Amino acid sequence: MNEHDEIQSFYDNVYYHGANQHVAASNHLRRIAKKYINSGDRVLDVACGTGDWLMAAVERGGIPNGIDLSEKAINICKQNMPDGHFTSGPAEALPFGDKSFDVITCLGSLEHFLDPVAAIKEMVRVSKKNAVFIILVPNAGFLTRRLGLYKGTHQKVAKEEVRTLEAWDKIFKSGGLKTRKRWKDLHVLSIDWVMSAGWVQMPLRALQALALPFWPISWQYQVYHLLFAEEN
Repeated sequence: MNEHDEIQSFYDNVYYHGANQHVAASNHLRRIAKKYINSGDRVLDVACGTGDWLMAAVERGGIPNGIDLSEKAINICKQNMPDGHFTSGPAEALPFGDKSFDVITCLGSLEHFLDPVAAIKEMVRVSKKNAVFIILVPNAGFLTRRLGLYKGTHQKVAKEEVRTLEAWDKIFKSGGLKTRKRWKDLHVLSIDWVMSAGWVQMPLRALQALALPFWPISWQYQVYHLLFAEEN
């Protein structure tokens, strides 16, 4: 079993264990889709999971395409978006033609890839001229992490490499992308997130949620990047 197969087994049997067919786009994702997705856009989500982001794109008239190592997640996407194109496989070898997509996204997954530069090069290859890239990555400068209060997601059992924002920029540039804009991931500003870890952690989570809008981006856990291909 190669390393991709081992990671796929983790996602199929552990991460998505118990995942059901009911998937809905959050208001947070709908706001992003409203800003960056136009009707008719061909949207590729790399490491699409069960497809909540692509469902937000579909609501805006986007044409959904997704790839993920987890066959279980891909099957859920196919059931919820039967008109889309979904396939299971590694991000480092995208099974799509050159210059195919208007919008390419990778939300909270690049840190788990075996070769993130190769994956980005593949994203650039399949992008149309002037395509929009949206990538969400974790920040090693996250304040709670530096204080030792956060140790990472349980996906670190498979693979998880958290970098500084400067290090991520070098990864993007090596793959052929340039950052146009950054913004904070504030999806945690919800009662669901505050309560999701149980009553014991609820006060700390509530405090963190209230503080996040005022933290500098260098202290933020996850940061969105709007990027364009260097060649464009």
